Amino acid sequence: MKRRRLAVALGLGAALLGGLGFAGNRWLESAVAARAARLAEPETGVLVEARDGGILRAFATQDGRWRLDVSEPDVDPRFLLMLTSWEDKRFASHGGIDAVALGRAVWQSVRHAWLVSGGSTLTMQVARMVEGLPTGSLRAKGEQFLGALALERALGKRGVMNLYLKLAPYGGNVEGVRAASLAWFGHEPRRLTAAEAALLVALPQSPERYRPDLHPKRAKQARDRVLARMVALGILAPAEAERASAEPVPTARRAMPMLAAHAAESAKAANPAAKRLPLTLDRHLQESLEAYARDKAAGLPKPQSLAILVADHTTGEILATVGAPDMFDTERQGYVNLTKAVRSPGSTLKPLIYGLAFEAGVAHPESLVDDRPTAFAGYTPQNFDHTFEGVITARRALQLSRNLPAVELLAAVGPSRLVQRMQRAGAHPELGSRTLPGLAIGLGGLGISLEDLVRIYAGLANGGVAKPLRIDASPAAILGAPPARRILSEQAAWYVTSVLAGAPTTAKGPPGTIAFKTGTSFGYRDAWTVGYDGRHVVGVWLGRPDAVPVPGLVGQDAAVPVMRDVFARLGPAKRLPGPPPGILAAAGRRLPPAMRKVGGGIDAAGADRPEIVFPPNDTKVELGLADGAASDLSLKVRNGTPPFTWVIDGMPALTGLFDRQAAWRPQEPGFVTISVVDAKGAAASSRVFVD
Repeated sequence: MKRRRLAVALGLGAALLGGLGFAGNRWLESAVAARAARLAEPETGVLVEARDGGILRAFATQDGRWRLDVSEPDVDPRFLLMLTSWEDKRFASHGGIDAVALGRAVWQSVRHAWLVSGGSTLTMQVARMVEGLPTGSLRAKGEQFLGALALERALGKRGVMNLYLKLAPYGGNVEGVRAASLAWFGHEPRRLTAAEAALLVALPQSPERYRPDLHPKRAKQARDRVLARMVALGILAPAEAERASAEPVPTARRAMPMLAAHAAESAKAANPAAKRLPLTLDRHLQESLEAYARDKAAGLPKPQSLAILVADHTTGEILATVGAPDMFDTERQGYVNLTKAVRSPGSTLKPLIYGLAFEAGVAHPESLVDDRPTAFAGYTPQNFDHTFEGVITARRALQLSRNLPAVELLAAVGPSRLVQRMQRAGAHPELGSRTLPGLAIGLGGLGISLEDLVRIYAGLANGGVAKPLRIDASPAAILGAPPARRILSEQAAWYVTSVLAGAPTTAKGPPGTIAFKTGTSFGYRDAWTVGYDGRHVVGVWLGRPDAVPVPGLVGQDAAVPVMRDVFARLGPAKRLPGPPPGILAAAGRRLPPAMRKVGGGIDAAGADRPEIVFPPNDTKVELGLADGAASDLSLKVRNGTPPFTWVIDGMPALTGLFDRQAAWRPQEPGFVTISVVDAKGAAASSRVFVD
């Protein structure tokens, strides 16, 4: 047996040295070129990355290996120095085959009649990993020799090192230094202690024999040998090596990163060919909110759950998304992304209703509204507490979330217009089997997701301009993002913010720090709150994933504390902006007559109130706008007391008219709200689509 091994060693040495001596050999050149041509980048797992480049979630390769993309800049430089010093000290100077090391290996084999060492370079080790070659055979060594020459020719030193960093075995299904650092130490390999670097150098020599979770004593011995060698080479000081040797080796594998599990799954499904998926999420905020959600859910009886969404309303970037406290909690249906689940929004749409009324000139925050039993063509809504406040301001009605005034205002602006503005914000409300929305949608009679509610409130927070929410941070997604769209006038949006921030009056100064609104769906199935400051918008949902009622589940009690805890984790709140130009800071009799009391002017006018004859409500008027032509829209009013003021989309367009006919020219096709106010303050409105 010894003679056979000696013959193998001598034959191997002769073959390799002969190859080096005949660089111009045509067969050798052909063999190396063929291997260089078939080199391919190894498959790596998909990485979902946060805005800072850190890993949110890693996916294994198709064959179940933890092999992650990595290159030299991603790794601690001291580890690279220790690796080459231990494995291949002439790595930077040889061409794939180290003749000095090979000669020494042959001499040692002859001297000891045994194959003491194979003289393998780091490049030859990579060639063995790439081809999946066995160790200890003459043919395999010959293939390593040819593969090493091909690697050096095709990739150069940096390419060879990068392949080693991806392919080196570290025990079980862990390959590559990045996956190994995450599996054994729980962090990226950019910064490694001396003990960690030494263990990562030692493990690939015999990954199963030295696996620290299975053989911690052997792993420590192998690591300490590397440390001792580094001291001898002057790479480590003796004191540092001694401290490193005292560090315990890890005795268990850590789980791979799995933050934003639902978002990561969605991103991977949307881009199945991508190996790197950058997201807009803030990794530290995401980690903090996931830990918070788990702690919060632990105090909720199963199967109750919660969802949280945080976005930057100035950019539209989603900063954190918690679709469920634990993706693997089957009792809470953790596999369901509850930020996208369609549920009844309760009262959370009221701010947009009021904003539309403010924009159209139907109401002002200081207008008086009636909170009393009222029927709307057979629809008889009730307040949540089944009590009535009587005559109060619109500001107070929204702050108290009274239902009757909200329905009154929705009847004035039109349910279809509410749905249209929601859609302009990027939301996708579900109306069920109804072809036309009714007044019930203002109190939660439709389906909408937490993500869509955050879209709407982001538009309110951003001065009435909704920037599309996005989580994909790839250049293509950024360049292909749809444009921002206005959902409310700047003045109307500020009025709403002032009310939701708790301001007592319409003043000229900033309204406060956080504006928010709660919601509770019918039957106590869903508790909501959505709030915003000068930068962030936070959406919170609580309930059961199966939509079964939860007695006593109310947005104010259940969701608001969660929202406040989330804002606390965002750091100091950014103050809300001050009022834009055009704000009417007035109340009582200082308001225009038509705004003093919602519905009051019409009642006072009695049967002589004005009525818009043309254009009739809910009609489409063809003006040739789509063809680039432009013609006037006729306006006709009957009854009422002149002079008349015509208001278009909340802005006075024609004033002081005694004639009952007028004309106005629209600039573009779309929905238009037309109002007419007479001398007594009585008003009428019509909503039409001009084309």
